[in-house]
This record gives sequence, structure tokens and C-alpha cells, in this order.
Amino acid sequence: MTQPTPANPLLDFSDLPLFDRIRPEHVAPAVDVLMADADKALETVTKPDFPADWTAISRELDVATERFGRAWGAVSHLNGVADTPELRAAYNEALPRVTEFWTRLGADERLYAKYKAIDTSTLNAEQRQAHTNAMRNFVLSGAELQGEARERFAKIQERQAEASQKFSENSLDATDAFAYYAGEAELDGVPEDVKAAARAAAQADGHDGYKLTLKMPSYLPVMQFARSSALREKLYRAYATRASDQAEGDAIRFDNTALVREILALRKEEAQLLGYRNFGEVSVVAKMADSPEQVITFLRDLGHRAKPFAEKDLADMRAFAAEHLGLTDPQPWDWPYIGEKLKEARYAFSEQEVKRYFTAPKVLAGLFKIVETLFEVSIRRDSAPVWNPGVEFYRIERPGVGGAPVLVGQFYLDPSARTGKRGGAWMDDVRARWLRPDNGHLQTPVAHLVCNFAEGVDGKPALLTHDDVTTLFHEFGHGLHHMLTQVNERDVSGISGVEWDAVELPSQFMENFCWEWSVLRHMTAHVDTGEPLPRELFDKMLAAKNFQSGLQTVRQIEFSLFDMLLHTSHDPSEDFMPLLRAVRNEVAVIQPPVWSRTAHTFGHIFSGGYAAGYYSYKWAEVLSADAYAAFEETSGNDGAPSIETGRKYRQAILEAGGSRPAMESFKAFRGREPQLDALLRHQGMA
Repeated sequence: MTQPTPANPLLDFSDLPLFDRIRPEHVAPAVDVLMADADKALETVTKPDFPADWTAISRELDVATERFGRAWGAVSHLNGVADTPELRAAYNEALPRVTEFWTRLGADERLYAKYKAIDTSTLNAEQRQAHTNAMRNFVLSGAELQGEARERFAKIQERQAEASQKFSENSLDATDAFAYYAGEAELDGVPEDVKAAARAAAQADGHDGYKLTLKMPSYLPVMQFARSSALREKLYRAYATRASDQAEGDAIRFDNTALVREILALRKEEAQLLGYRNFGEVSVVAKMADSPEQVITFLRDLGHRAKPFAEKDLADMRAFAAEHLGLTDPQPWDWPYIGEKLKEARYAFSEQEVKRYFTAPKVLAGLFKIVETLFEVSIRRDSAPVWNPGVEFYRIERPGVGGAPVLVGQFYLDPSARTGKRGGAWMDDVRARWLRPDNGHLQTPVAHLVCNFAEGVDGKPALLTHDDVTTLFHEFGHGLHHMLTQVNERDVSGISGVEWDAVELPSQFMENFCWEWSVLRHMTAHVDTGEPLPRELFDKMLAAKNFQSGLQTVRQIEFSLFDMLLHTSHDPSEDFMPLLRAVRNEVAVIQPPVWSRTAHTFGHIFSGGYAAGYYSYKWAEVLSADAYAAFEETSGNDGAPSIETGRKYRQAILEAGGSRPAMESFKAFRGREPQLDALLRHQGMA
């Protein structure tokens, strides 16, 4: 008797994704079905007799494409957090077809004509904003191109998707491929919890000693604390040459040089097909900034203000290294170590001392407490199928009529670094809030929050650095933007439709709370004693808050300016390294070695959606610092943030989502346009 074939979990939309059941063999059949459904819907709504009506089109086409997007989103997510050779193969096999569909949909002149024919006076404010965005996106997607230009545009989209995916894979594989098994003596100075994790990793591989990798929880503490300059150099060289022509030995096979040049050439060609001079001009069309020139002026102005502070930071380190560490000619791999030692000497504390107080469960409880207090919601554990045992799932509720809890949104939290998981931290959406046109039900938003923290060792909870805590708050800020929205139109609810250079406002805004004693004291407990963070230690941290902020600022400006110039004035047929060196000569104060290849793993701009948009972090930091200043102006005597200000911020910024221009939302909260002063003051550069 034959067994019935189990249903494809990617075709189950009854609730949350069935992450525990999705297998590589499910990908192609699901894409077949969902693409066919979406194609059928597209043919239906573009027939001459189908009404040019927003809701009618949405009921037919948006429902089909949303299902397709959700299923492919689940596959893409697993590709980022649980990569296997089989899943990668299935993903890459489907990627050209998926890209081709979305390119074709975005450029469909029949659909464009149907949208043009919609009577916008019949739409509500949210729908009007979504319609405005859609009309702009049709043009940027090539809907007005004809003949050969149209065909070439589609080919460019397909090849860009493939090249970006390969860039990402090379970066991940180059990072995962490196391992160095160090001896006890080499790790002098490295914190005990980092050594314990390295020892456990070596044992798991059947090796003696300590396994060091290029994943941040391993790499960064070695660079900051290892007394061996030779060990720091070994890791630095491997890290700075990942996925490049300078990689050593077999790792050269992950070289991204040719992919970078190809991606840049494709973007320039795409821009010119659309009638723009360069990709930078295309990028800013959907952003707050008016032009690439405005962005470049903004970056150079900020760089000019920050550089004297960066030069002072560097001079301090040089003097300290010569006097106290015997380093008269510091090398690039020495600076993180010198910086950490100088901070310890100047402020009498170390990151490792602080880290003992930030246990992951306590930090999470503290984060939830500030969010619950400020935004008048409650967060509690929930259950859902997950892709890894370390993933947690939560729900956010607010009191409804009569006090009964109403579901606002849900999120997955995947905190730990592991093999097969992309580095960095990010938020992405599982589904958006949407008053569904097919059944009239209100769909609540769901988000992924992904980090790469060290795991706990020897039965103790994971310990977070203060930087880790800030990263967690940052990603949660994105999550709140997505989950607390009160917009019912899918394409402008939450983060959808928000200008890319404003999308970092809520994330960077949340980082500020990591420096408030009224918040921090509730989220610390020493890993051994359970004692909260002493006020004296917090005061030292606060004094050190802007330690080397000049260096950090010019580093961000270096990345941002390189990105924008790469997509405006650079000729893609030429080597991009001279441009990077020129930018460094203009803004940086620490020059890396000639063999350093940071651009080769610059995933934000080559595989992460920030192309000609990396400046968004600094642009939005102006917005977030000014927004946070409103809380500083209204906080209580104990420093606790004002709930009334929190409510105003929630309603003006978070709940509005992309339903209106970001500047309108900012002015609704602040009563005026943003000013640069708060950012310079927050970073000690006023």
C-alpha cells in the first residue's frame, strides 16, 4: 500500500511558516505552483474588461503575489540562517525564475496602464500613497521601456540577482572556511569565556587547543585582548582578505573581484536604460535625499567636522601605545588592542568586566520592559515552528476594548552565531499587517530578528558585550517599526514604503536607551553573583561612551562615500581599489595595508539592498538623534523616559509606517524639520 505524499509546507498559508518541515525538495514544486497562480492572476487583472479598481486588482493579484512572496521569503530566510549545500542548490536553481517573474510583473505595461486608469479620488490616504509608490516603481522597473531595451533590462535583473547571491555565498564560505587552532600560550589576555567557547569548538572538531574563526564572537575578542601581535596579525590578514584576490591558499576560489565589477557594470547599464546617468541617481529616487550630489555634500560636511576628532583619537592611541605598550610603530592589527587598553587605562574598566553583567536572558527582559512601558504593549512567549532549537518566538499585545489583549504582532528571535548562518544582524519581515481583500480579515505582522552573538558555555547563559546589547536594541527598533504599525494597506504598512534613508530612524533611536541608567539597571545581573551593574561602573561606561567616536564616524563616512562614488563617478570597467584608496586618503586617519580588501565582503551594497544607500545610516542618525532629544527634553527627574512622548513617537513614526513621507512623520512628532546639532552633541563632537 503506498503512503500518501506529505503536503508541501511552502504551500500552507493557514498560519506561520512551517520552518521545521521545509526541505530543499519542496522549493521547486512550490515555486511552480505559486508562480503559476500569480501569472494567472496577472492575466486576469490585465484583461481589457477587468475593472481599473484598486480593491478588485488587490483581491486578485496582490493576494497571489503575497503568497508567492511569503513562501520565497521563507526559503530566502533559511538560505541566510540555515545554509546547506542542498538548500543552496535548490535556492539557486529557483532564483532566476523568481527574479524573472518579479521583473516581468514590475515592467508589465498592461498592469501599468491599469494602475494609471485607477481613479485616485476613490482611494483613501493609505491607498493613495501606495498608488503613488506603485507608479514610481513601475517606471523604475522598466515598464516604459520597449523592444530590445525591455528585454535587456529583464536580463540585467536576472543576472544581478545571481551575481549578488554568489557574492553573498563567497563571503559566507570564505568566512566559514578559515579556522586556526591556537595553543594556550598564544591566547594570553583573551577572556576566559571566549577561550572556553574556542576550546569546545576545537574538541567538537576532534582537535587539541582552541579553534579561532572569523565569526565576530571569536574574531573581535582576539583582536581586542590577545597580547600576541602575531596572532592578531594572522586573524586580521585572513579577515581583511576574505573573498578576495589576496586570500591565501585555497581560499582564493571565493574571490569576489570579478563579481563586484560585473554588478557595478550591470547597475550602470540599468540606470542608463532608465534614462539616468548613473545608479546613484536611480537609488535616490525613492529616498528622502534629492540627489547623489546632496548626499556627497552631506557626507563630506560631516567628515570635515569629524576628522579633527578622529585625528585626536589616533594621536592619543599612538602616544599611549609608545609609552605603555612598547609599540612605537603600531600596525593595523594593533589598533583594536591599543584602543581597548587605552579605554581600560583611561576609564578604569574593560568590556569584559561589563560583559559579565549582561546575561542574554536579563538583557532581553530589560529590553521588553522598556518597550512595554514606553509603547504601552505587552510581550510574552509564544510558540511556532522554528529552524533551530535556539530560536525563540514571541507575541506583542495591547489592551483592547474591555481590557482583553489584542494581538499586535509576533517575532522570531535567532540570537546565536553558527556555521551556515550569514554574519551580521538584521530584521526582515515574514508577513505584513494587511486588511486582506480576499477575506476581510486583519492579518497581523510577523518579523525575524537575527543576531550573531556568542553562545553560553559551561551551562551558563550567553554573555553580551555592550555593543551586542546595542545591536539587539537596534534590530528590535526595526521590528517595532514593522510590528506596531496601524496601517491596513500592505504596501505602506510597517517598513514597507518607508524611504530607505529614513528606515534606520527607529532602529538607531532605540540604541539610545542602552545608555540610560533608568533602563540599563533593569537589564543586568552578574553571571556568577546575580548582582546588578554597579552605578560606578555605568558612570565609567558613560564617560567612555564617545571614546573614539571621531574614528567611528570617519569609518562610516568612508564606507558611505565609497559606496556613493562607486555608483556615480566610477567607471565599472576599471579597478575599484584606487577609488577606495582615494576615499580613504580624503576621510580616513588610519590607513589599512595595501592588501586589505574590505570591499570584497561589503555585503550591504553588493548583496543587501544598500547600493548607493549606505549613507542612510548617517542620514537617519541625524533623524534618530533629534527624535531622541525629544525624550531627553521630557524625561522625569529619575531620568525615566516620558510615556506621553513615547505615545506621540509611537503614533507619529511607528504606527504611520510608510503611509506618508518620512519627513511628514518626523515633523508630526517633532513639530519641525530635523537638525544636525543633536547628533554632534550625542557623539561628543559638538
